[in-house]
Amino acid sequence: MGNRTGEDARRGAAASHAPHAPHAGEEDRAERERRFLLARAPAPDTVTAARRITDRYVDGTRLRLSRVERLDTGECSYRLSREQPVHPGASADLQLSEQEYARLLAALPGPELTRMRLGVPPLGVDVFEGPLLGLVLAEAEFESPEDAETFVPPPDCVAELTPDHHFTGDHLARTDRERLRAGLAEYGVALP
Repeated sequence: MGNRTGEDARRGAAASHAPHAPHAGEEDRAERERRFLLARAPAPDTVTAARRITDRYVDGTRLRLSRVERLDTGECSYRLSREQPVHPGASADLQLSEQEYARLLAALPGPELTRMRLGVPPLGVDVFEGPLLGLVLAEAEFESPEDAETFVPPPDCVAELTPDHHFTGDHLARTDRERLRAGLAEYGVALP
């Protein structure tokens, strides 16, 4: 799978994690990311921010409808994303109003996925709920392909999952506990 783990993953230089600037005249943005499997959630004293994210993966499309709630303020934001098949891990986002989210798009058919997104610089760590309870994934976002290639994950990362489609949000939203258990066992991680 071309994963970089262990000593190979610790080599290289750290990368910039600033979000992409929007293209002139466009309301959406693209992102590039790498995903990693963690054996457990981060220690609370390492968390700098927390958000609860609910994603709906619209059936028959590459669209994802998201509601993001900041736990410190209760403020919510909404977006519609379209996965980019040419660049794994990349998507284009369109910000929505609460009315657009609630009245027009929330009724679209598709499975939902809920997770806590914890800011643990330089990573965003997702601690999943529901049938995926026990799954902990981390991701880092990058401005350029070069930054993504040279990023060295922290030593507590079990494996890189970027090329493993079984750990993408759309696939996870349709995964039951037994399939998750089998997928994690391939990486030496057991569910609690």
